[in-house]
Amino acid sequence: MSVVKPKPAPDLGIPPSSHTVDVSIIDSTTNLKGLPTKWFMTPAIPGHDSLGMDRGAPAFSFLIQHPTLNRTLVFDLGLRKDWQNLSPALTKLLNPNSGLSLTVQKNVRDILDESGLVDTSKIEAVVWSHHHFDHTGDPSTLDASTALIVGPGFKEAMVPGYPANPESTILESDYTGRELIELNFDTHPHPLKIGRFKAVDYFGDGSFYLLDSPGHAVGHICGLARVTSDPASFILMGGDAFHHGGEIRPSEFLPLPTDIIMPDPFTSLGGGGHRCPGEMFESLLPDGDRTKTFYEPARLDKGQVHHNVDQAIHTIRKLQEADVQEYVLVAAAHDDTLLDVVDFFPQKMNDFVKKGWVQKARWRFLRDFAEAVGYKEKMGGEPPKM
Repeated sequence: MSVVKPKPAPDLGIPPSSHTVDVSIIDSTTNLKGLPTKWFMTPAIPGHDSLGMDRGAPAFSFLIQHPTLNRTLVFDLGLRKDWQNLSPALTKLLNPNSGLSLTVQKNVRDILDESGLVDTSKIEAVVWSHHHFDHTGDPSTLDASTALIVGPGFKEAMVPGYPANPESTILESDYTGRELIELNFDTHPHPLKIGRFKAVDYFGDGSFYLLDSPGHAVGHICGLARVTSDPASFILMGGDAFHHGGEIRPSEFLPLPTDIIMPDPFTSLGGGGHRCPGEMFESLLPDGDRTKTFYEPARLDKGQVHHNVDQAIHTIRKLQEADVQEYVLVAAAHDDTLLDVVDFFPQKMNDFVKKGWVQKARWRFLRDFAEAVGYKEKMGGEPPKM
């Protein structure tokens, strides 16, 4: 396997700041089983038939707390506990015959309240990465003083909700009685760029940015939180900008390694591991090119999951510039590999660099390709269950 020289990691151009936020990743208790991979990405890879495989896909939420301003946000809410009360346009698609299994034990507010560590009455806003049901949760469980922040084009495309619009996939109760704030990245008083993303500095001090990341859905946005200042490090909340690590990696900045040993994807964290040769996966890459992603967002003749596939691909290309950075942890909402790596709320993510989470998580998605690469035959046994 020849050595591929990566392109230098680009400068993201993040303005310097001494201000930080505390970030916790919340296991929203959402579990989505039976989501076919082919709905989201292409080409088909044998054995990788559904997101999250046997254990299902999570839907992460994030708590963002500004310690000096005493301000609190939540980014995404997972699936609402009573998802059967979603709009009829959705529930008819989520019936038992659909092959999907949706379970959720608690709403995000319940998780925060039970901890006794967060005054949820003072959450100033919920940010929806986008309007899909596994991210919107149930905003009506939050106080009316909590605003709802959405991306560009949301109001025109989605308002009014059900029942005013019988075909809507959101509910009027999601936003009624609270401030509904739609971001406009072009007319914001202080426009800026983070990498190649249009961005808004939410608190005005460089601690938390919202990024314009269209494609998967109308108004899709990501969050970028500065969690340490010297040296700077960031959590990038990816929403559904991608659904699997194979959509964002490898890249021209981050080629498939010759050896994957930190740890190899088929070893439980903390285990001894072994040499996992990168060439094992080379045949799954387009033209065997170790700088090209395994997957791209899928284009479907009907039942299209992505709003605009070309935009989704462009957003992923821009995210790759952040994904290569050792000081940025890119966390997509349904990345089940993070379940093995991160510490969940009430723990904080701020020291992820010291804990080596970027390295531990980066190539773990390759375990989903065990059948396709003949792991059992090549490595002399079944891959361990995760």
